[in-house]
Amino acid sequence: MSLAITHTRIHVGVQAQLITVEVHLGNGLPAFNIVGLPEKAVQESKERVRSALTNCQFDFPARRITVSLAPADLPKEGGGFDLPIAIGILAASQQVSDQHLGNIELIGELALSGDIRPVKGILPIAIGCAKDHKQLFLPVANQDEAKLVNDLSCYPSQHLLEVTAHLNNVDKIAVSECTPFPDIAPASYPDLADIKGQPHAKRALTIAAAGNHSMLMSGPPGSGKSMLAKRLPGLLPPLTDEQALETAAIHSISTQSFKTAHWKLPPFRHPHHSASAAALVGGGSIPRPGEISLAHNGILFLDELTEFDRHTLDVLREPLENGSISISRVARKTEYPACF
Repeated sequence: MSLAITHTRIHVGVQAQLITVEVHLGNGLPAFNIVGLPEKAVQESKERVRSALTNCQFDFPARRITVSLAPADLPKEGGGFDLPIAIGILAASQQVSDQHLGNIELIGELALSGDIRPVKGILPIAIGCAKDHKQLFLPVANQDEAKLVNDLSCYPSQHLLEVTAHLNNVDKIAVSECTPFPDIAPASYPDLADIKGQPHAKRALTIAAAGNHSMLMSGPPGSGKSMLAKRLPGLLPPLTDEQALETAAIHSISTQSFKTAHWKLPPFRHPHHSASAAALVGGGSIPRPGEISLAHNGILFLDELTEFDRHTLDVLREPLENGSISISRVARKTEYPACF
């Protein structure tokens, strides 16, 4: 039977949607087609997969290859489909055993040599995989994020040959056990004790930090407003495990990426006054989190507030009241937390 099914995930907002990758080898002129609303990076995976399989000394089937990414009405993006597509082709051509494919999920971008490159958004994917009690094959560079998730069996892989050897029961990959939540990293924020004087401003900062209040400081240039504001996150308590995981998931799917060294540190975002409304609240054809979501459970510092565009400041009203932002586009609607 020239049909193989593998599984992977993509992030929709801060959630992970299961994607079924169906690979069929049919008769006819040799062709390689991907269906299921793939965007450009997913379509280009055809050439990466072809070169990776060839350079790893596998036989690339000279048949009509059809790859279906289900559900078909959900747009697919990113290079993480390379690994499940490659394993699907090898399983359909009986070069890799499909015995365990139903219990595993795969994600990773393939280099032309077969090396597995990291992808973004691993943390929500690992959380979703753990909830469904599946094993996750992922790039080595992403294992630190995945290890933050409890009850997840993840197999960090550096090369396509490692994955195929594991599936063929030739050489097993060692399971990367989840680690307890890391200890709090040394606070990297400036200390309020560095400031001499300004007792009233320090008292106001302390009250704002204790009660999660917003704060407006005005005064002549050089009076220490920005210096005081940059020390506000140092007064906040460490994030709880739940808050830290939620904040890390938002950074994981963004272009900022998540750094485990910042675990439990309240985020501090400092956008320039020329930032657009979309940069603050998020947006794009495939909605991305903006500065207010990246500041979730932390501080959003708007320096030179009067220089911001009036419309840009007005879009902050609803997130300040609701603690979340809903971004609606023609293709999809996404909600991100924004309690800052």
